[in-house]
Amino acid sequence: MASLKFIIGIIGNITAVLVFASPIKTFWWVVKKKSTENYNGIPYIATLLNASLWTFYGHLKPGGLLLETVNGIGVVLQLIFVTLFVIYAPQDMKVKTAYMVGIFNVVFPGSVIAITLLSIHERNKQLTIIGILCVGLAVGMYASPLLSMKTVIKTMSVKYMPFSLSFFLFLNAGIWCGYSILTKDCFVGVPNAVGFALGLVQLIIYAIYKYKSKVSDKPDDVMKEEGPTQLVKVVLEVQVNDEEAKL
Repeated sequence: MASLKFIIGIIGNITAVLVFASPIKTFWWVVKKKSTENYNGIPYIATLLNASLWTFYGHLKPGGLLLETVNGIGVVLQLIFVTLFVIYAPQDMKVKTAYMVGIFNVVFPGSVIAITLLSIHERNKQLTIIGILCVGLAVGMYASPLLSMKTVIKTMSVKYMPFSLSFFLFLNAGIWCGYSILTKDCFVGVPNAVGFALGLVQLIIYAIYKYKSKVSDKPDDVMKEEGPTQLVKVVLEVQVNDEEAKL
């Protein structure tokens, strides 16, 4: 059983690292152009916060090395992306992004870690508190495509639901859901079960509306990347379009 958990965990690490690394192509383009143009920094800030807290959870959890390492890699990658974004963003966006990074990637996680370590001395309570925070963030990211699914049904277009995004997040969530069952870790299991279920729903909706699209499904430039950051980007794009439609 131990070897099976390790194998599933390694496979989960590989798929998660691929998902974390997916914006590399986008930032190669940003560095080449020396501008972030119309990209938004919020998805990278949110993913960095999520990965940071999961790294801390893996550090606290006995036998949580695989969780700690994969999310630690995610922290490093997202930190690079956020840094590049701040460097190449327009001046007004640069200041706004740096301010948000300070709050959500330094002050908030730093405060959570400090309070957990200094005020709570029982390991089980530490794991419970950090686990609940991690579940909340992860469920929020996995649930964010609900708006894009609504838009797909409304417009009968899969433009805002890239197949590769839905498939790989579905696959990654399924692997980590299996890992959580083997390790009996509900904090890992709950968000990934939600992600697996929603991923399945997305794939079904994609299959239904792929050939019913009323408009071209050719991706825009903003759809170049996949992964957790794109979950937030899709929602932002959908919200902007909905607001424009109401005007």
